[in-house]
Amino acid sequence: MERKNAWSKYTSEKDKKKVMAFGEDYRKFLSTCKTERECVSFFVEKAEKAGFKNLDEAIASGKKLKAGEKVYAVNKGKELALFIVGTEDLESGMNILGAHIDSPRMDLKQNPLYEDSDIALLDTHYYGGIKKYQWVTIPLALHGVLVKKTGEVMPVNVGEDENDPVFGISDLLIHLAADQMDKKGAKVVEGEDLNVIVGSIPGFDKKGEKEKESVKKNILKLLKDKYDIEEEDFISAEIEVVPAGPARDFGFDRSMILGYGHDDRVCAYSSFMALIDCKEKLKKTACCLLVDKEEIGSVGATGMESRFFENIFAELYNLTGDYSELKLRRALTNCKVLSSDVSAAFDPNYASAFEKNNSAYLGRGLVFNKYTGARGKSGSNDASAEYVAEVRDIMDRDNVFWQTAELGKVDQGGGGTIAYIMGNYNMQVIDSGVAVLSMHAPCEIISKVDLYEALLGYEAFIKYA
Repeated sequence: MERKNAWSKYTSEKDKKKVMAFGEDYRKFLSTCKTERECVSFFVEKAEKAGFKNLDEAIASGKKLKAGEKVYAVNKGKELALFIVGTEDLESGMNILGAHIDSPRMDLKQNPLYEDSDIALLDTHYYGGIKKYQWVTIPLALHGVLVKKTGEVMPVNVGEDENDPVFGISDLLIHLAADQMDKKGAKVVEGEDLNVIVGSIPGFDKKGEKEKESVKKNILKLLKDKYDIEEEDFISAEIEVVPAGPARDFGFDRSMILGYGHDDRVCAYSSFMALIDCKEKLKKTACCLLVDKEEIGSVGATGMESRFFENIFAELYNLTGDYSELKLRRALTNCKVLSSDVSAAFDPNYASAFEKNNSAYLGRGLVFNKYTGARGKSGSNDASAEYVAEVRDIMDRDNVFWQTAELGKVDQGGGGTIAYIMGNYNMQVIDSGVAVLSMHAPCEIISKVDLYEALLGYEAFIKYA
């Protein structure tokens, strides 16, 4: 069953401008927020301007929260939960939009800086699923934080300003690549070869002789002079290597956006905007949950597997009603969730990897995946037929363009989301998101109309679920 192209809904210039304007705001966000910490800082600033208060302040005061009040909670600078309190008791559950804000990349190792053959390099460990050969010979930037022993947190962002230098990973020239070209794609570039070049000027003694490791020493001197950074400070740093430069309009008609990190910031941004722009008087409490570590299994203190969400839910319940452990369990069970994560868009250049009748297509609206997983639905949530029917009805009420999909052909591969973890609480959950071309590449592609339909779909879910 073929779904209509969503652009058919926006034939007037006035309507098309709404799509383009929202796409432009998102493009700017994607250009500047390339790490989890940057995303959280951006979202908190916007949330506070929209009237959201820090939940910690409400907990400290002990003041009960009333219907319509807006609060947020941050977990270690890399995870964020936002709530609009509804008129119903929390025991009836919440409507949750859950997305992740981490993306595939390379992370600096704890002892990263070294010199080889008069070139200074930074050693990395890639994060998430990447085709390693895609990350060579492109301009790269360094984003993150460096924390000194004193506790001082120093933001790092080098490679984005037009006056900044950029960095990169070299590749073997084609003239000498006979052996390399015979390797399988997974081995063309090895993980240990993803070493970022950062300098090449050596230092010399008074006799003009080159000093040992003088290029590395010169880089350390530059870091000391400009940032007051010692080599040992890298041990307590979280510095991510990401593609440098802004996201760009894509195509003659500017209908698409090319940029790093659509997975999954396209869903995080649209989910967040759906919540903070909500003007409805809500019956059920609405939540936008933006988590870290999805790309490596949702583990750790800031991943979906942590107790952060459960603990914050308990704190919220305690401030809104007659809290008990049993009521909290009932509330968790009664939640309904859109696990907002991207889906693979059908690519005509690689049609053999897809099954056309069950693929997502650019320009056809918000994508629902009843299940994800790999080979036999392994690791999948697999939404119930009853919940799928309810979601269909919600989307159709507000004339949201939507489509359904699987992640490629059976036995071709697969992937996972945070959906199954929310399902572990016995919540109703389905995967939903925006179709992406070149997913997990340094630059991915989405359609602006799909982004806008995602916004409308998430708004409808908050209102009607």
